[in-house]
Amino acid sequence: MSETPAGERARALAAGAGQVAFAQRWTHRRRTLVRRLTGGRLGRAAPEVVELESPWQDTLSFERGGEGWRARSANLDGEEAFGVDYNVCRRCRAGWVEQPFTYPPYQRCGLASAALAQLRAEHPGYAWFTLGGHEHPARPFWDRVGAAVPGGYRQRALCPHLDT
Repeated sequence: MSETPAGERARALAAGAGQVAFAQRWTHRRRTLVRRLTGGRLGRAAPEVVELESPWQDTLSFERGGEGWRARSANLDGEEAFGVDYNVCRRCRAGWVEQPFTYPPYQRCGLASAALAQLRAEHPGYAWFTLGGHEHPARPFWDRVGAAVPGGYRQRALCPHLDT
């Protein structure tokens, strides 16, 4: 059985997971500082998250408003193929990933595995966890990507240094 064109493109995209464009790395911290300095009068507007012209992107998370939450996504032909939210604590040397999702035409092509491997490469020596439990259909995936990974992507609450 031959692979679909979408699958071939997704595998090629997965191979380039290390070529990530980053946006607004310090925006949340600046907004938090502005809120504190102005007693909450300024800095309350939702951040604008830009779309970059790179297949792999790292931006502020739309889903999570807490300190440091980022979204790593992969795009094919102008549409999102994969996305995951993540946060890391440098003090604890721990990272959390939440809600990885690969759109159906691109599933089982290595996008999620490549993205998680790239996050681990960017944060060597960190233990990796999730906030939520693993749904039954996803358990084999988590067992596979968590093998030999400190933390094993097991469920664990955020450390006290990070807020939700």
